[in-house]
Amino acid sequence: MLRSLRGRLILLLVLLVGAALATGILMVSLFHQSAAAQLGQAAAENSRACDSIASAYRAYIAQGGEARTDPKLRDVALDGPEGAALRGRLSTLLANALRTRPGVQGGVWSGATGSLAYAYPTYVGAVQRTDPPAGELPRIRELNAQALANDRSTSIRYSGQSQTLLLAACPLPGPVPHLTAWTMSWTLTFAGRSYHQLMAGLGVLLATVLAAAALLMHLTITWSRHVSQIEGALNAYDVAELPVLPATRERELDRIVLALNEAARRLAAARQRADTLARQMATAERMAAIGRVAAGVAHEIRNPIAAMRLKAESAVAAGPERQPQALNVILGQIERLDALVRRLLSITEHDEPKRELVAVGPFLDACLAQHVDVAAAKQVTMTRTGELREARFDPDQMQRALDNLILNAIHAAPPGSRIEVTARNAPEGAVFAVHDEGAGPPAAILDHLFEPFVTGRPDGTGLGLSIVREVAEAHGGMARLREAGRHAPNPSSKPAAHGTTFEIVLPWPTS
Repeated sequence: MLRSLRGRLILLLVLLVGAALATGILMVSLFHQSAAAQLGQAAAENSRACDSIASAYRAYIAQGGEARTDPKLRDVALDGPEGAALRGRLSTLLANALRTRPGVQGGVWSGATGSLAYAYPTYVGAVQRTDPPAGELPRIRELNAQALANDRSTSIRYSGQSQTLLLAACPLPGPVPHLTAWTMSWTLTFAGRSYHQLMAGLGVLLATVLAAAALLMHLTITWSRHVSQIEGALNAYDVAELPVLPATRERELDRIVLALNEAARRLAAARQRADTLARQMATAERMAAIGRVAAGVAHEIRNPIAAMRLKAESAVAAGPERQPQALNVILGQIERLDALVRRLLSITEHDEPKRELVAVGPFLDACLAQHVDVAAAKQVTMTRTGELREARFDPDQMQRALDNLILNAIHAAPPGSRIEVTARNAPEGAVFAVHDEGAGPPAAILDHLFEPFVTGRPDGTGLGLSIVREVAEAHGGMARLREAGRHAPNPSSKPAAHGTTFEIVLPWPTS
């Protein structure tokens, strides 16, 4: 995956999303920690406000000497005139104690009669508040009861969806029994402004991630589409004819496209030069072949003509008694020329093979039977082997080709040796092979062995192997020379240690 540009872009996208998630989680975690710290600070401030009221009350009691010596103050009726005066003084005390604590409201609570005094000096409303919130009185009563029962400061929190209520109560020891001071404040659960800043930060982070993801996805899709288009364009043409690729408007890809177009231009120019050179070489080879054929024809024709001229001149000079012998020699040379012309015509006519299903064994036996006398005269034994039973070919053309191979083998085979004719099945087609134990063609003519008038025998015309090649190619196959020892004529026998094998390969019919 990491070896492709698409995989790397996808991995980068995954890493970007992962980093954004980690950053968002960290920001939320830090925000909650900050909110908790601010909530704890607000709760501590609320508790300190309650302690401030208790300290002011103790100072007030300590300053009033008659309160310490007048036992009637202990029995003052809180709901009478003296209680009203006490409430006024306590309200003033509360206002002074809470004046420097914004957002904190508080009061003095009696376990017997309830709220004695209340103050909210930092209230920002148009009308000054003089009574504690009626909705929170049950919680205030419960908290003050706990503070009296435990005789120590007590605080509690009530969390809502958007705000947290902070309550604190502390006992007020003095001449009036069962008194407690309480304070109350509200704080935003999500820290107000900090929460909005967090949401704004998360929004910016999300927008950045989405923009980066969209850019990466667009880049991935665009590059993949351009690469697919380039690949499709290259696959639609032959490698020797590369198309001119259009620009993609992607700077890096366009550099590759430009390089490919330049390579295609150079390849086309090189192909044109190669075609020109190939045509020149083909022309040169044709001219060389024509020259060799012309030289061979001239040589083959000159010798009979020279012999006929010599005999004719001798007959004219010797008189009538020598003329019959000279005429016989001349007729023999004319027959030689006629045979040469027929063999040349068999090379150049290119008759379409008349294919038919032929029993291979009897066909090869008939081919060998025509050369038994010639082989016996040279003390050469001929045998037939192979597992091929039937094949489809032109029997006349194949007999002509095999006759040439068998005659060449008889001429090349040393006395007392063996010639083996084989027909076998092969993946490439039906293979007809003629093997002899001779030395094989000279190395100098191997490259032109199947061309006309190329021969290694002084008395040869050089047309036999060219006829073999023409017959094989007319059947869609080929003729070839196997080197000694590389292939045995009979697959069941051991490879021959020496000798020469010529093969005709006829491909299997496609239908």
